[in-house]
Amino acid sequence: MEWRVAIVPKMAKQLISDGQEVLIESGAGEAAYFSDLEYEQAGASIVKGTQLLYSGVDLIIKIQPPQRHEVEMMKTDSIYIGFLAHSSNLSVIQLMVEKNITSFAMEFIPRIARSQSMDAISSMASIAGYRAVLIAAQHLGKFFPLMMTAAGTIPPAKVLVIGAGVAGLQAIATARRLGAKVEAFDTRPAVKEQVESLGAQFVEMKLAKDAETVTGYAKEMTDEFLIEEREIIGSRLAQNHVVITTAQVFGKKAPVLVTEEMIKKLHKGSVIIDLASEQGGNCELTEPGRTIKKYGVTICGTVNLPSTLPVDASRMYSRNITHFFRHLYNTKDGAPDFEDKITKDSCVIYKGEIVNEMVKKALQKEGTNTHD
Repeated sequence: MEWRVAIVPKMAKQLISDGQEVLIESGAGEAAYFSDLEYEQAGASIVKGTQLLYSGVDLIIKIQPPQRHEVEMMKTDSIYIGFLAHSSNLSVIQLMVEKNITSFAMEFIPRIARSQSMDAISSMASIAGYRAVLIAAQHLGKFFPLMMTAAGTIPPAKVLVIGAGVAGLQAIATARRLGAKVEAFDTRPAVKEQVESLGAQFVEMKLAKDAETVTGYAKEMTDEFLIEEREIIGSRLAQNHVVITTAQVFGKKAPVLVTEEMIKKLHKGSVIIDLASEQGGNCELTEPGRTIKKYGVTICGTVNLPSTLPVDASRMYSRNITHFFRHLYNTKDGAPDFEDKITKDSCVIYKGEIVNEMVKKALQKEGTNTHD
């Protein structure tokens, strides 16, 4: 279920002031508490029915990757901006190629200083990290903070965060605000200072010098390195009540860092929140979209957590995509500048061809024609 909306009334008003005509599907913002009336007051036009909307616009802005029936409704030679999730959406992307739908993927916006305002991946990850801690607190059968009561002193919950990217750092900060004792593990040397600045203990290991890409994402490591990771993580698991896993490798299956054998050693009543579940999961027993109990441990295969906070998630995504749209079409002739790194890296389909190398390789691996 998706409760977010790609454009909120405030951002729609900005686009309209730029000279754009903005059409909104009737009811699109209701789940995020943005009414059709607010959009109309901002100057947008309300369209009843997806078919009518898609067939009447030149550019479509979305959050969730388009489904096949949606692409079938899109005009040939139109433009799409939003997430594409290419690894699980290859047949849809091929249809977009056939319909010559120029496509820009939010997940391919490079992580550079001047694209920070467009970085929807980070925006949504921060929400997921925050929400993960609240879910853990809900499932955990004890207090998070230290409690001194007439019935005695209750020690704080102990939380281990695996992966200190945007989601992990937000999880650390949220758990600390709730009073938990937190420690964090990550393979990238650069994050140690950030972890400690939030009041958490950094779990040491021999860090690889090339553990991250030039854009700040974690790299896929060797099998030997993965074994060493598991040993260190395993040595910390039994000392914690909550484990929040966030480790992901861009465009790849998430590494399995918590095995079934490791789960058996956890305290009964412990909670694992797996934020990598949509990429296969960091926990071997994770079932995406489900909360299960095994060996006395609650394992939450969380999916689409940003959607569970639709008001702020919509506002954040809307700002990201509005800044991105303005960047793409802020040229004299109104056409994207493909000499620009942000534009070039984020474009997946242009003039009926796949222009993104990662997506091109994925399609070729599936034996799909890329119109090269």
